[in-house]
Amino acid sequence: MTTSQRPAPTGVPTTQQEQFLLPAPPIQAATMANPPISQKSFVATWLFSWLLGIFAVDRFYLGKIGTGLLKLVTFGGLGIWWLVDLILVLVGAQRDKHGLTLAGYGQFKKVAWIVTGAVTVLSMIVSGISAGNGPSESPAAVAPAAAVADAADEPVADEPVVDEPVVEEEPVVEAAPVDTVQSWADDAFGTFEVVSQTGFGDNLVTLPAGATAGIVTATHDGSSNFSISVLDAANASTGQLLVNTIGAYNGTTEYGFSSFGEDATLQITADGNWSLTIAPISAAPVLAASGAGDGVFLYDGSAGKLTATHDGSSNFAIIEETDELFSMGLLVNEIGPYSGTVPLSSGPSAIVVSADGNWTLLAE
Repeated sequence: MTTSQRPAPTGVPTTQQEQFLLPAPPIQAATMANPPISQKSFVATWLFSWLLGIFAVDRFYLGKIGTGLLKLVTFGGLGIWWLVDLILVLVGAQRDKHGLTLAGYGQFKKVAWIVTGAVTVLSMIVSGISAGNGPSESPAAVAPAAAVADAADEPVADEPVVDEPVVEEEPVVEAAPVDTVQSWADDAFGTFEVVSQTGFGDNLVTLPAGATAGIVTATHDGSSNFSISVLDAANASTGQLLVNTIGAYNGTTEYGFSSFGEDATLQITADGNWSLTIAPISAAPVLAASGAGDGVFLYDGSAGKLTATHDGSSNFAIIEETDELFSMGLLVNEIGPYSGTVPLSSGPSAIVVSADGNWTLLAE
């Protein structure tokens, strides 16, 4: 007896018979996609939650109007809601009204934790010192008036005066702390051993560990597209295109200043021989008066103005990175020749120049 497909039960409508005979559609495997990033800034949310959270400014900023009003009328839940929201922001659990991760969390979370912790500890120390310096509850002992009068009436015996030798104390010379723009760069962005690598065609280069930013000096002798982009540990883009040109290239760029993730790998697209040197930000030279092409420099002057010129035909940009939360950032962004003067923040800072021609810089 052979096994055959069992017929549909009689008396069942045609549509149900077809459903009975047709096999179930295959279940497709869910595809993983990179979660989208919110347009709301992690830094802004953190500051709103910390400084203005009792007025629910952070929740209004994220578009959560309903819970924002409730938090406002309860004065931050008598402080408890304010503390809970601040912790949620710091651990990366806070989302916008669409449930999206806040932009810049991976880049600035360490700064947020350090600043919040430092201010909290400092406030505790200041409070302890203020309490210790308060007025004493025990009044100082006061000698009786009669005893003071008797002591004033007693004659004072002449005591021999003994000349004591004067000992001259040697002056203590304290070593001045060494605080240079290079040490600032190491403290702000980290340091590592310089890495050099050469190759041909497309390839991937692992970034050194121990730093959030660095400089990349690259060369290329091909005739087609040459580009360098930054990927995270999951090989997803962190939003940084360091180099994108046609033909030969020789210049220095940076990674980490505008990253939207944890930088892990450099992706190289090339049709010729290339070389890379990856170094800490502190290895960059001091600000040059003139040059050509891309470059990264260190600046340790005061706030003032920067006068720049450019004779190239493509994009000309100047970025200042001070490691401050609200630094000036983009100073110049023009296409082709340029001549002008822009405001410059005080150092220490890093100056990043993107150009295809000759340029001059004068800081005043």
